[in-house]
Amino acid sequence: PGTYITFAHDALKQIGAIFKLEKELAQLSVGDRLRQRQLIIQPLVEAFFSWVKSHRGEILPQSEADKGFTYCINQKKYLRAFLSNGDVPMDNNATKSIIRGFCIGRNNLETIDKINGAQANATIYSITETVKGNTLKPYDYFKHLEKIP
Repeated sequence: PGTYITFAHDALKQIGAIFKLEKELAQLSVGDRLRQRQLIIQPLVEAFFSWVKSHRGEILPQSEADKGFTYCINQKKYLRAFLSNGDVPMDNNATKSIIRGFCIGRNNLETIDKINGAQANATIYSITETVKGNTLKPYDYFKHLEKIP
């Protein structure tokens, strides 16, 4: 078991180093960020995936570490997407934060068990997040929409 903790620890150290470098690039223009990602971060990402592949056979099958390594290998294409576009964030934390309210609130929504209810809720959440993304106040915006015939 101690070996698996070491693998997890080593993986997190490598991922942490990549995140730290990415954070330093946040203020760059999209083009400069992309160039720096390809120059500095891409070699670390490739080294990480090589490390995962080389150590995968040393991990107990079906263990949590094995599941993590398998996920990395299966999702490699998507986990590397940020390396080909300076506009793509390295993680999806912003998106997760946006939909968290919907995920928490969905249990309180009785209408969501019907297709039309689900579509209506999706529309309302989409409008709300668009309004927030444009630095408007959702309540004021919906009050304004009420005035439209």
